[in-house]
Amino acid sequence: MLKEFKKFIAKGNVLELAVGLIMATYFGAIVKSLVNDIIMPAVGYAIGGVDFNKLKIIIAEAQPEVLNDAGEVITPAVAEVAIKYGVFINTIIVFIVVAFCVFLVVKAYNNMKERMKKKEEEAPAAPPAPSKEEVLLGEIRDLLKEK
Repeated sequence: MLKEFKKFIAKGNVLELAVGLIMATYFGAIVKSLVNDIIMPAVGYAIGGVDFNKLKIIIAEAQPEVLNDAGEVITPAVAEVAIKYGVFINTIIVFIVVAFCVFLVVKAYNNMKERMKKKEEEAPAAPPAPSKEEVLLGEIRDLLKEK
C-alpha cells in the first residue's frame, strides 16, 4: 500500500491537485472581495444606500450580562439571534460570479481544444497507399529493369 501511495504521489497528480486547490482558494477570495467591496456597495448605493451585510431579521435582541453589586455575573450575556439574509445575498452573488468565471474558463478550454482538433484535421494526410494494381505494375517494372 505504501508503494502504491509513493507511485501515486510521484505521478504528479497530487501536486497538480494541490496547485489547483490553492489557486481556487485564492481565486475565491478575490471574487469574494470583488463582490463584497466593489459590486455590493455600488448596488447598495444604487438602491438607496443599503448595506447588504447589515440586512437581517432579528429574532432575539442581544442581552448584556447582568452583574450584581459585588461584580458577580447574575445573567450571562446572550448574543443576538438573527437571520442575516444580506450576507446570504452576497454569498449567492459570489457563487454566480465564480460560476460565470468557471464557465468562461471551460468555454475557452473547449474552444482551444476544438481549434487544435481542426488543425490536426487540416494537416496534410499521408499520401494514400498505392493500389494493388500499382504495386503489381511497380514489381513488373522492377523485374523488367533487371533483365
